[in-house]
Amino acid sequence: MLSMFRNVLRSAPNLRPRAIPSAPILRQPRRWPSSPQKCSSRQFGHGTLNINNTFVNDTDDTIYALSSGAGRAGIAVIRVSGPGSLNVYTALCPSKPPPKPRYAGVRTLFDPASSDSTNGNVLDSDSLILYFPRPKTVTGEDVLELHVHGGSATVKAVLGAIPKCSTSGKVRYAEPGEFTRRAFLNRRLDLAQVESLGDTLDAVTEQQRRVAVQGNSGVLGKTYERWRNQLLLARGEIEALIDFSEDQHFDESPTELLTNVRQLVEGILHSIHMYKLGSQKSELLRNGIRIALLGPPNAGKSSLMNQIVGREASIVSSEAGTTRDIVEANLDIRGYLCSFADTAGIRTESTKSCSHLEGESAPVIGAIEQEGIRRARQKAMDSDIVIVLASVEASKAGGHQISYDMETLKLAAAAQQCLVAVNKSDVVERDTLELLIQEFKDSALGSVQGLRGAEPLTISCKAAATAATGLTDPGGVHTLTERLVQSFSELTSLPGDMHHLLGVTERQNQLLSECQMHLEGFMNEAQACGAGREPDVVLAAEHLRLAANRLASITGRGDSGDVEEVLGVIFEKFCVGK
Repeated sequence: MLSMFRNVLRSAPNLRPRAIPSAPILRQPRRWPSSPQKCSSRQFGHGTLNINNTFVNDTDDTIYALSSGAGRAGIAVIRVSGPGSLNVYTALCPSKPPPKPRYAGVRTLFDPASSDSTNGNVLDSDSLILYFPRPKTVTGEDVLELHVHGGSATVKAVLGAIPKCSTSGKVRYAEPGEFTRRAFLNRRLDLAQVESLGDTLDAVTEQQRRVAVQGNSGVLGKTYERWRNQLLLARGEIEALIDFSEDQHFDESPTELLTNVRQLVEGILHSIHMYKLGSQKSELLRNGIRIALLGPPNAGKSSLMNQIVGREASIVSSEAGTTRDIVEANLDIRGYLCSFADTAGIRTESTKSCSHLEGESAPVIGAIEQEGIRRARQKAMDSDIVIVLASVEASKAGGHQISYDMETLKLAAAAQQCLVAVNKSDVVERDTLELLIQEFKDSALGSVQGLRGAEPLTISCKAAATAATGLTDPGGVHTLTERLVQSFSELTSLPGDMHHLLGVTERQNQLLSECQMHLEGFMNEAQACGAGREPDVVLAAEHLRLAANRLASITGRGDSGDVEEVLGVIFEKFCVGK
C-alpha cells in the first residue's frame, strides 16, 4: 500500500493546485530524488489522485426487467442492460436494423421462439425502441429500452420472449436494484447518489423530493472524494518523511510538517460540522417532523388534532380524560411530512382550573391516567415541535378564566419549537378574550423561561368544526397551521449556498462522525508540540488513513472493506427494474 502512495507522490507534481481559503499554507507533493539532496517544500491545494476510471463489468449476464409501474397503463417500459442487448434486439426485430443510437424507432416485436411466419408470432406492433451504447448510459453498459403497449398480456408476452433470445451470454431477469448497482460499479453513480436515488423513489412529499434532488446532484460525492484525496496526499507527505528522513535532507521538521497539514484538517473539520448539521435537518424531512399536542384534560387537544388531520383520528368527548394513550397520525402539510401525537391530558398540582380557584380538591389521578401522563411527557421530550393548549373556561364565580398547567408550559418550553394556543375563544367576547390573554401572558407565560414574550394563538375548534363553507379561517385553525409551517421552515432551512447539504443521509452522517473522530486524533498529535511533547508522526499518519477510509465508505470508492456490506443494505431497498 505504501509503495502505491509513493508512486502517486512521484507523479503528483503534474497535478494542478486549486487554492482554498481554509488551507493557504499547504504544500505541493514533491518528486523524491534518487540521490540524497536538499528537498524544498512547495505549496499545494486541492490535489487529486489519479483514480482508475476503467470500465468495470460486474457480470457477463444480460439483465432485463419492467422499469415502469406494474398494472394496466398506456405504455410499459422494459429495460435490457448488458453485452447481449443488441442480440436481444436482433432476435425480437429480425427484419430491421437497430435504430440510430439514442434515437427512437418504431418496430414490430416478434417472438424469437416461434416459427409461425404469419402474424401469430407478433408480440407487439408499433413499439418504440431506443438503443444506448456504453459507456454513457444509465448503467454504463449497452442498454436497450422497449416501449410497448401497457396491457398486462402484452407486457407478459414481451418479458417471456426476452430470455428466449439467442445471445453469447446468459439473459436473466434483473434482481432488485441491479440496474442501479451496475451503474455504481461502472462509475455512473457514486454511493451518495445511489442513496439519493432511493430517496427519490421513496419520496411522498414535496420536501422529500427536494432533499432527494439535492443529494442526486453529485456535489456531495465529489466533495467527499476531494477531502479523501487531500488526506491521502497529506498522509503521503508524512509517510515520506518517516521513510526517507534518514536518506534525504528535509528543510522541515515533523512538527513543521504537521503544522502545515493541520490547516487542511481544520478546514475539513469545519466543513464536516456543517455537513452534520445538514444531515440533522434532512432527516427531519425524510422521516417526518414530530409534533406533540399537550395540555390539561378537556382543553381540546383531540378536537384540534382532528381539525388538522382532516378526519376523526381521536375520540372527542365533553368528558375529561377521554384520551389515555397516545394517538398518532401522519400527514403532509405544505410538502412537509409530519407525525401528530394527541396525548393524555396533563394535570398536576400546578394545573389552574376553576375547581382549583374555588378551593376544591383536584380529582384523584388513577394509575392508568398517571401512565398516560408519563407517556405524554415522554412524547413531548421526543418531539421536534410541541403545541401546548390552554382553554377558556367558565369559573364558578360567574366569570371566565384560562385553564392551563404550569408544568406543561415548562415542558413545552424545552422543545426545539413551541406554539401556545388558547382554545374555546368563542365562549367570550373579543374584549374579554383580550384581557384574559394579557393576564395569561403576564402571569403564566411570563414566568416560564423560553415563553416570555410568546404570543399565544386564539382558536376555537368548535367554530372550525361547525363553520359554514367558504369562510377564510374559521376558528383560527388555519392561522395555527401557518405558524406550524413557519416552524417547519425554521427547523429545516439552510442558507442558499448550503442547500446541497440536505442530501446528507444518516449513514453519511455516522461515517462523517467517525472521520471527524480520526481527524481530531490527528489534531491532538499535531498540537503536541504546544503541549511540550514530541508529536507521534506515525500515529498522525494512521489517523489520516482511517479518516480517508471513512470518506471512501461514503462514496463506495477506495479500499474501504465494508463497501460490499453497505451495497447489500442499500440496494435491497430498490424495486426490480431500477
